[in-house]
This record gives sequence, C-alpha cells and structure tokens, in this order.
Amino acid sequence: MLRYDQDGSIVTLTLDLPERRNPISEAPMIEAIVAALARLNADLTVRAAILTGAGSAFSSGGDLRKMAEPGGPTQAPPVQSRTWYVDGIQRIPLAFQQLEVPIIAAVNGPAIGAGNDLACMCDIRVAARSARFAESFVKVGLIPGDGGAWLLPRVVGQSKAREMAFTGDLLDADQALACGLVSQVVDDDELLPAARRIAERIAANPPHAVRMTKRLMNEAQGQSLATVLQMSAAFQAVAHTTRDHAEAITAFTEKRAPVFTGD
Repeated sequence: MLRYDQDGSIVTLTLDLPERRNPISEAPMIEAIVAALARLNADLTVRAAILTGAGSAFSSGGDLRKMAEPGGPTQAPPVQSRTWYVDGIQRIPLAFQQLEVPIIAAVNGPAIGAGNDLACMCDIRVAARSARFAESFVKVGLIPGDGGAWLLPRVVGQSKAREMAFTGDLLDADQALACGLVSQVVDDDELLPAARRIAERIAANPPHAVRMTKRLMNEAQGQSLATVLQMSAAFQAVAHTTRDHAEAITAFTEKRAPVFTGD
C-alpha cells in the first residue's frame, strides 16, 4: 500500500495501489502515510525523502466509488461526513505540516483532486512529462476537503489557484511548470533520478540546520514578521552550538569540503 525504502540518508515513499491509481482517501492508506511521516521525523539518519506513485499515476486522490458506499461521506448524514474528513484524510496535511524532513514529490503521472493537493503538501515538486494536475473537486460537485484551499494558493498564488479550483481544468507538465506548481519537468525515465539528485543536494547539508529551516519556513506562513524573527533568533542560537556548524567554520578556514555528521 505504501512502500518505505531507505537508501543511505534518503527515503523513498511509494503509493502502491497502481491498479486503482493510488487513491489516498481510505483509512488504511491514511494510516500508512501518517505513520510513515512520523517514522521519517523520528529517524535522525533520514535527511531527505521522495514521494512518488507506483504505476502510471501519482494519485487519483479520493476514490469516488468507495466514498459513495455505505459508511462513506456521500451516504452519511452531514455530522458523520464531517467526522469522516476530520478523522480521515485531513490528518494527512496536518502530518505533513509537522514533518521536518524535506520531501520531494516525484509526480510520475496524473495528480488529481486530493492527489494534486498531496503534491502541494511536499516541499518541492518534480514532474515527469506524462504528469497531469487538476484541482478537480468542482467537476464532481465537491470542494477541496483535504486542505487544498490553503495549500494550492501558497504554491501557485491566488489567481491561478482560483482558476484551477473554479474550472477543475487539467494542466499538463509544461503548464504546471509555467505557473510554479512544479520546479522541474523531466523525461519519464529521468523522474526518480532527478528527484534523487535534489535529495542528495539537501542531504549533503547539516541535517539539524535543514530540519530547523523547514520548521521555520512552515511556521512563518502563519506568523507575523516579529514572531518569525524571534523564532529565528532561538533556532539560530541552537544552530550555533552544533558540531556541524563548527565543522563548517573549520572546513572554510582550512579550504576543504566539510563533512557533516548530524551532531
């Protein structure tokens, strides 16, 4: 359902329901994603992660057929439907918000609805040429129930986010690149190597500084400048005490490449 593969300091998470195009709306997948993100956070040997999909799709988002079954939100009273979201798929963006390990979405195919929002939960997005993106909830008479109204504007800006959400139109990889939804478009067979190269550049840096930088950037989205400056001062004070910072200074003075150990 969700593969967790570690190679050195880099973990690749693979949504692994290819026959159903990797939906993320059901409890087992939600639990698997939340648990994997907690595992990433707890393992200080992990310096970067990649999220991708098995098969031809990144993620189809919600499984509409399952949602319409008894017990799903389409058939449930509104109070129960609300709980289905709060205790279900909405746990995923909250878990991503707490993730301190930088994570790269390697979008290998369609990222539709909640699948598009899942890509937006990641720090960096790289798209294969076969990737497609849509904030398509309106096409099925729904709204972004997984936090897309908060996520998407922060990635592409208000105007483009509203265009995507109000029309539900599909973007190809080049259109996604043009609006800043992704930072690179590569040939399909180059997708994971390209994501891996970014992950390796991240992993080469002092891991505590990287994690604190990500935490600071996440918190800064909802805080005043004055608050962010106070947080920055506190995080910087901690960073100054790390051995990796001392190693960076020593390597600079000795004119050699630093070796960061995570201490």
